[in-house]
Amino acid sequence: MLVSVYGAKCIGIEAVKVTVEIEMERGIGLNLVGLADAAVKESLLRTCTALTSLGYRIPGLKIVINLAPADLRKNGSGYDLPIAVGIIAASSQAEMPDIGKYLMMGELGLDGSLRPVPGALPFAELASSQAFEGIILPERSALEAVDIEGIKVFAATNLNDVVRILSGTQDCTNLLVGKSNLYAEIQGSRTGVDDIPDFADIVGQEGAKRAAEIAAAGGHNLFLTGSPGSGKSSLAKAIAGILPEMTMQESLVTSKIYSVAGKGAVQYGLIRKRPFRSPHCSSSLPAMIGGGAGDNIVPGEVSLATNGVLFLDEMTLMPKTVIEALRAPLEDRYVTISRLRSKVVFPASFTLVAASNPCPCGYYGDGDRCVCTPYQRIAYLKRFSGPLLDRVDLQCRMYTVTPDRILEAGKSKAEPSRLVASRVQSARQKQIERFRDEPISTNAEMNNRQIERYCVLSDACRETLGTIMERMHLSMRAYFRIIKVARTIADLADSEEIEPSHLLEAASYRFLDRRNFQ
Repeated sequence: MLVSVYGAKCIGIEAVKVTVEIEMERGIGLNLVGLADAAVKESLLRTCTALTSLGYRIPGLKIVINLAPADLRKNGSGYDLPIAVGIIAASSQAEMPDIGKYLMMGELGLDGSLRPVPGALPFAELASSQAFEGIILPERSALEAVDIEGIKVFAATNLNDVVRILSGTQDCTNLLVGKSNLYAEIQGSRTGVDDIPDFADIVGQEGAKRAAEIAAAGGHNLFLTGSPGSGKSSLAKAIAGILPEMTMQESLVTSKIYSVAGKGAVQYGLIRKRPFRSPHCSSSLPAMIGGGAGDNIVPGEVSLATNGVLFLDEMTLMPKTVIEALRAPLEDRYVTISRLRSKVVFPASFTLVAASNPCPCGYYGDGDRCVCTPYQRIAYLKRFSGPLLDRVDLQCRMYTVTPDRILEAGKSKAEPSRLVASRVQSARQKQIERFRDEPISTNAEMNNRQIERYCVLSDACRETLGTIMERMHLSMRAYFRIIKVARTIADLADSEEIEPSHLLEAASYRFLDRRNFQ
């Protein structure tokens, strides 16, 4: 008897359907075909043990399991569930007339329990697009797909729950993910408390705060340099508190990345809060860009930060190859990972916030405390190549706050994050309306054609920009990035047109491009 059960496989952040075919005939043996990796092949023993522990029997016949399409490599433990269900159905140990109506994935424990698998959200999206009636997932994985509409998402705790659902004779509404005990428990435990510094708690640094506001409003990349203790890390973390909420499309893309990476089960539903990633300066190239052996390619930090902030503290201490590898995702907003037999594309549309000391000792520009030679300072900052600095829209110097300024801060509080966030939200809303017919949502994402269309410069602005380019010896990439930043500054000022003053302020944030900086 031939039985077909439907599963899925993730390629990048999209899922494709995999048909698990089980055929039983005379003979003895258990055979698995269809380009399965070691984890899938090991599932046979795991699945047979789980079946027997729940009272099912393994037929004394030749069992052939085919994972189709046969030319697509299958990896992971998620095929345990469709294989087990197929064996039960093919051996007629249970009537499951609804077996073709559902897509299912899950790892089996030896006692028949279901364990979470990565990729639940893309799987659920595939089931909805393929007109399946529903999807069956382990309870923890099903929480990721609770916001997917148009299909039933069942949260099963063991194999018997799956058999009940597919039998079609019992009321299984209590197994829907929205009615599960775990869903109610997680909802009740949400506190909403975030450990994010407030702008009002950062003493001084008004120029850096202004740069951070512009970066958040337009999605621009920001580089902070300054002495130890000047507040670089605190300001970078405070940016997370002024970012606007994600749109539904942004939330879906970010959630799919975390789901594929196996990090989606830490919460339920779509990710609504913009991610803030802060990898250590010793992170490797695969950890930053993404990678993995064979077909098991997972997203890296640049993808996990999509639609949010990637904060790289002490960036000058990172390996040179890792720093330079950021060039492509900063420009293209996606990253391509190629292997011998596969190529995967992950989104990488993030706001880079990098921080570094100005020299090896950390005190250049802070009075006479610096003990570094000019050569050491030049070599230190040269770890940032010209092409990489070209891709950073805002460059800001932070200075040590004096004791007098610290004492004054106790008397009068600075502007809180909620007021800054309101201006950022207003500027972002203008950009959403401006780009409603474009596949972008922020000024930083504009290409040259879109800049010409949405950033028309007056004669006075053209003259001002020409003078800036001549005096600062900037590249053409810097030319267009100044216009992008100026457009964001105009949005914050509620100005329909870009003014010369906006261009001058935008150009002031490119001090590292000046040849005489050192």
